[in-house]
Amino acid sequence: MELNETKLVNALGARDLRPAHEDEIRAVGAEPGYASPIGLSPDQVLIVVDDLIPRSANLVAGANEHGYHLLHTNYGRDYQATLVADIVAASDGDGCPQCAAALRTVRGIEVGNIFKLGTRYTAATGGVYLDRDGQEKPVVMGCYGIGSGRLLSCVIEEHHDAHGIRFPISVAPYHVYCVALTQREREPDVAAIAERLYHEAWQHGVEMLLDDRETTPGVKLNDADLIGLPLRLTIGPRSLKAGGAELKHRHGDETRIVPIDEVIPTLRAEVQRLLAESSARVVEVPFPE
Repeated sequence: MELNETKLVNALGARDLRPAHEDEIRAVGAEPGYASPIGLSPDQVLIVVDDLIPRSANLVAGANEHGYHLLHTNYGRDYQATLVADIVAASDGDGCPQCAAALRTVRGIEVGNIFKLGTRYTAATGGVYLDRDGQEKPVVMGCYGIGSGRLLSCVIEEHHDAHGIRFPISVAPYHVYCVALTQREREPDVAAIAERLYHEAWQHGVEMLLDDRETTPGVKLNDADLIGLPLRLTIGPRSLKAGGAELKHRHGDETRIVPIDEVIPTLRAEVQRLLAESSARVVEVPFPE
């Protein structure tokens, strides 16, 4: 089993750890590479063992002599610890302390953190309160944080394809990417329709990003896929000739033509449907009391 240094730091109430130098190891009567608590004086060395050690019989330990180990050593008979604590790192296959099932390890990303700061800062700055007996006590501090940058990275890592991001609607910066396939001086009707739909969408609670740049259709459509908003609305001479605006979901390839007068109601319905589907996928994690 491997030591979890964070657990050991917390158990000792220490600020930091470092490996002992060889002369420091020999100074307490141990031998580098063959050290163990057996035969060491508790007045010279702090002995910390994991809480599994007292329950484990006939273990192998260093003999504090170069080239030798001891067999069948037992806690209590051969040595005592100054401190017994949970200090080992959990690993794949270990038993769960709650249900005894085998643990499974997976890679993860820290998107939030909680730190117990105690009274370190309040005691130094005079941050106190009066307890029920009227005595001044330093405030116990804690800090809680969510890393928005890390969270965004996690979302993108989980939701993307070869063309770019595929934002879930619950965290997308906008609901709809509206592409106006025109240059204003050439297709004024397209530009006017796109701008009108943009303002109406926001008035009806649909968050829309309007791409009215004077650039090629390919650049705009590629950027729409790269940014990855859930819905793409494309307005151009071809879509108007077909009867309206082209609607496409970022996660699929199918498109459909929506009459201009029905664009806003259709977008509202699609946004509500996607939000409902997102909510239905939420898994409640029970918090043990």
